[in-house]
Amino acid sequence: RPRRVRTPAAMRLAALVAAASSSLALGWTAPAGATRRRLVALRDRLLPDLAVLDLDDCVWQPEMFTLGELPGERVLGDLNGRGEGVVGVKSGTDTIRLFPGALRVLQECADGEFEPMRLAVASSADTPFAAEIAQAALRILEVLPGTTVRDVLARGWPRDFEGNVWIGRQSPLSSDKSRTHFPLLKEATGLDYTGMIFFDDANWSDHCAMVARNCPGVVTQRTPSGLQYSEWTSALDKYHARYAPSAAEAAPATNAPS
Repeated sequence: RPRRVRTPAAMRLAALVAAASSSLALGWTAPAGATRRRLVALRDRLLPDLAVLDLDDCVWQPEMFTLGELPGERVLGDLNGRGEGVVGVKSGTDTIRLFPGALRVLQECADGEFEPMRLAVASSADTPFAAEIAQAALRILEVLPGTTVRDVLARGWPRDFEGNVWIGRQSPLSSDKSRTHFPLLKEATGLDYTGMIFFDDANWSDHCAMVARNCPGVVTQRTPSGLQYSEWTSALDKYHARYAPSAAEAAPATNAPS
């Protein structure tokens, strides 16, 4: 059973986690450690339980704190040859768009390519309004025609579960994801840090280094120019290299000849 998080904002944190986790009582049980992970035959990789994504300068651009209006006008276009959908959304004169690599990753997740791995968000949006813009953009931008980013983030979780998406830096969150976002993710999902990978541009603060140091077990990957597909596969390779059993460990036991 995961150890409960203790922070100066423990009471408020506990209330938020209880609300986010309420749907867990509806017959869904979080997996324990590596029991839910599997080797993917096509890629011969051990998958983590959870891929945690930053948003600004990782999944999309521009950064939300630079925007002054809630997302409004949809921009339609081609979704990597998968049909026409919402490829951008206007915020004033700016347009929020997914990075091409992030779109490809989210499309493959929507296709179930990496099941049973699920997705989460850890974003330290600067202001409450920036967090509001981000939440709205998640519900508008599409990965496939009719399927939004928020829909893909919800894949594999109980209906109405929101404990996998943490955006902002107002209490109980902070600018240090390793001290707030990740403990909250661990608490709400019941998943160990050893089952997580994390993607962050780390251009302003090195969140990857902080998470690796303070949340031991998480495999991290910097995305300084927005999430590239090669960075996604690199992180999966690093996870496999760290946690996959060796051939000797994975081999079934046999009886020695008498």
